[in-house]
Amino acid sequence: MSTLNTRLFRCLTWPLLGAVMGAALMACSGRKLALSNDAYVWQRQWTPSLIDAVRQSADQVSEWRVLAGQVDVQGNWRTFSPDWAALAATGKPVVAVVRIEGQLADWNEATLLTDVQMVLDTWRQHGLTLAGVEIDHDCATARLPAYAHFLAVLHSHMPAGERLSITALPTWLGSADLDAVLAQADEAVLQVHAVQSPRAGLFNPSAARAWLADFATHTHKPWRAALPVYGMRVSWDEQGRVITVESERPTLVTGAGASELFADPQVMQRFVAALESDAPPGLVGIAWFRLPTEDDGRAWSMATWRAVLARIPLKASLLGVARARDGTALQDLVLINAGNADVSLPLLVRVNAACNTADGINGYSVLRTAHGLFLQRTQSGLLRAGRQLNIGWLRCGGGTAALHID
Repeated sequence: MSTLNTRLFRCLTWPLLGAVMGAALMACSGRKLALSNDAYVWQRQWTPSLIDAVRQSADQVSEWRVLAGQVDVQGNWRTFSPDWAALAATGKPVVAVVRIEGQLADWNEATLLTDVQMVLDTWRQHGLTLAGVEIDHDCATARLPAYAHFLAVLHSHMPAGERLSITALPTWLGSADLDAVLAQADEAVLQVHAVQSPRAGLFNPSAARAWLADFATHTHKPWRAALPVYGMRVSWDEQGRVITVESERPTLVTGAGASELFADPQVMQRFVAALESDAPPGLVGIAWFRLPTEDDGRAWSMATWRAVLARIPLKASLLGVARARDGTALQDLVLINAGNADVSLPLLVRVNAACNTADGINGYSVLRTAHGLFLQRTQSGLLRAGRQLNIGWLRCGGGTAALHID
């Protein structure tokens, strides 16, 4: 069969595959797939900053996935109340997310089902467009059969017009029970961030792409990929064990070693572009974790977040300047992010100046070498788009210093 006839045959027969018809036709026609943007709202408290972030993001977000309830490892139940008016004002559908601790050894299925139904009944009373419920349960693969049974019962009680969604883990891909779990839900979200050891980083594009391709072979229903918008600081003890993970808020625990992990927005933008050019069958959107706010120092800036959602090219523009203080011999050394992309703080900033006195601040220290004077980064950090950071000062006899970012 000729190449042309082979392609024609494929394009004529692929529509018979039902659930993957849309994706297959796109592959034949060469059209670019536009993935929708959902946003997880994982914050427990609805602060003015969070409400403002919801308002600023509403035009780019298709659905909100909002934390509604949580069961901890002891089986204790806790519910959360969002700002109903702020969510309703966006006019976008809302998925109520119930988080069940993955280490929960045993559960009373009847009690848990009742608790979930009570949450949904409450959320239906506040003028929202409730799209359904999502169960976030990172259980061990050995417990997938019990999880499938729970989902089947829950799904049987869902009213028409509401969906049952679940999150899924790459570790489940090797289990023969995964397909039975996916069969009980209307849709799924595969989490491909923060699923490996912290030493492996927050997100690995090549691993994530392999997991997505594998996951597509297990379901014929719509599904999404959960991608990160945040950073975290991981601390280890002297034996190399993780003792604390800082995300939105710092902790008081200190360890022998610590690393800052970031979801690089430019890496994420390239990853999404590649997905839209060649999407696995059934993939319909991205579920971004978590909605960034002004108070969240480890999440992206709103400018970067909106650029990624709108597929606007990101541009990094990091400048270093020295500013003389009026009436003194002091000069402040400042980093300025003039682009729309959040960037990691540079490891070294070279200072071209003959100054006897200098010091670093905000995570930088002075380094004098045979090659000159430098400010060296002592802790990782992120400089948001449109922001600036004072990293040190000089006392010089005359002339303004020049900064070079290495």
